[in-house]
Amino acid sequence: MLEYMIGHYLKQRHILIFLLIVFIGCNGLPRRINYVNPKDFEHTIEGKSIGLFTLTNSKGVACQITNYGGRVVSLFLRDRFGDFDDVVMGYPDLQHYINSPESYFGATIGRYGNRIANGRFSIGDQEYTLNKNDGENHLHGGIKGFNQVIWDVKQLTTNSLELGYYSPDGEEGYPGNVSIEILFTLTEESALKIEYKATTDQITPINLTHHSYFNLRGVGNGDIFDHMMQINATSYTPVNEDLIPTGEILPVVGTPFDFNKLKLIGKDIDADDPQLIYGKGYDHNFVIDGTGLRKAAKVIDYHSGRTMEVWTDEPGLQFYSGNFLNSMEVGKEELRYHRRGALCLETQHFPDSPNHSNFPTTLVRPGQIYTSTCIYKFGLVSAND
Repeated sequence: MLEYMIGHYLKQRHILIFLLIVFIGCNGLPRRINYVNPKDFEHTIEGKSIGLFTLTNSKGVACQITNYGGRVVSLFLRDRFGDFDDVVMGYPDLQHYINSPESYFGATIGRYGNRIANGRFSIGDQEYTLNKNDGENHLHGGIKGFNQVIWDVKQLTTNSLELGYYSPDGEEGYPGNVSIEILFTLTEESALKIEYKATTDQITPINLTHHSYFNLRGVGNGDIFDHMMQINATSYTPVNEDLIPTGEILPVVGTPFDFNKLKLIGKDIDADDPQLIYGKGYDHNFVIDGTGLRKAAKVIDYHSGRTMEVWTDEPGLQFYSGNFLNSMEVGKEELRYHRRGALCLETQHFPDSPNHSNFPTTLVRPGQIYTSTCIYKFGLVSAND
């Protein structure tokens, strides 16, 4: 009897091993993380050291961040099959970031995220002129915004990184000396939490945001047309031909901008709508319902099973559908980054707020502490999705 039981066990064990070998042969081993090499970011510019720092959690999620521009370089997530993919666009080394005409991959944006019309604004009777880097307008902090500065690395643990930067009075035309701190945390719940804090010694506009380009299927794996998205916004701020807000706040219902229910991003992206023609697709600020820290958006890729929620305490969310990407951009793994191959969801105050009194103010005064929180929370599809 004992011999029979042992023989039966060995037979069953051999069958299981055989099935495992067949499975691996048919499907391949699970894709593992292919980290960007930190040595390719080690450099010193103007006496400041640049590096690449890796954050991890116990679930195997990993995020690589460089202090050149406060950029997320890579973000590795499992799919429904346990395979890892890098879901953000970026470059394999520092020199690509320095030399590329695509300035914003994964970057920290400031002092002012988005556009300021004609590069001008006034505080009381004082007019300020900013550097223009988007035609006649000022975009994402100017010619040398926060996306190109070297941040001080203040703290690093296995799952958190703190960056700091001192922006002097007059930088890019902005008034006031501003001190900024950013804390990146990769949580055990597989969320990338970004917390901003800033102070100033003069009244100045501040509007910080994050500019990662996401493709939940993995960057280089097609466009984002079949991603499903919901944005918790009943209104948005329309723009003119230069993508400057008109000052209106209009309802999204009955327009291509209605994402109150999950909708394919590709469904209306090429609709015959003047707003989409101006932006060559979506490049618009949505007015997020509610106040305080709340869910602003959700994105689902049913192919990979990955999901992303965006949480913020900001009043707005810029949805950009990668309309100006082109196949000339070659990124990590020598992948070409095609038009609409990724999307950006930038938590923010509204574009051109300093020139629109009906928009929430972005002015920060001495003695105030500017704070902002953005959370990209990742997961897998559930029965409720």
